[in-house]
Amino acid sequence: MSNRVALIGIVVENRESINRLNELLHEYGDYIVGRMGIPYSKRDISIISVAIDAPQDEISALSGKLGMLPGIRTKTIYSKV
Repeated sequence: MSNRVALIGIVVENRESINRLNELLHEYGDYIVGRMGIPYSKRDISIISVAIDAPQDEISALSGKLGMLPGIRTKTIYSKV
């Protein structure tokens, strides 16, 4: 299966899920190209973007696992490349 490039946008609304979120990102670390986190203290949330280059199934699995965490919202955008 060929790799796809995608961006996973993550909004953290529940800080109690951060440890598990970081564990998941570490598990998929071989596929992650880069990660940027922005704490938004005015709204008491964090915004994270993760660039990933992986097989479609791996991207979907990570995005799904992240989205099942309490207080975590995700959206995945795929490149056509």
